[in-house]
Amino acid sequence: MAYPRNSTVSEAIKKAGLPKSHDIHWSKARKAEVVHAVRDKLISFDEARWRYLLSQSEFRSWEQEVDKASGAHDRRRLEDA
Repeated sequence: MAYPRNSTVSEAIKKAGLPKSHDIHWSKARKAEVVHAVRDKLISFDEARWRYLLSQSEFRSWEQEVDKASGAHDRRRLEDA
């Protein structure tokens, strides 16, 4: 469970400011919010996929967008070299 035992996933999503469902326009900022929420363990990867109807490959592409925008992708490539 990614959120505290005395909390619910709905409360965690509300606290993180994430969209309530998949039925929205997915801007880069909203995609980044979901990626960061999963990485920060506010919600689980499976919960994000279920709630927002995401395939694994779609979520991974969102992660790549976030990493590219933040320069993390380039830093990882340098660390691997």
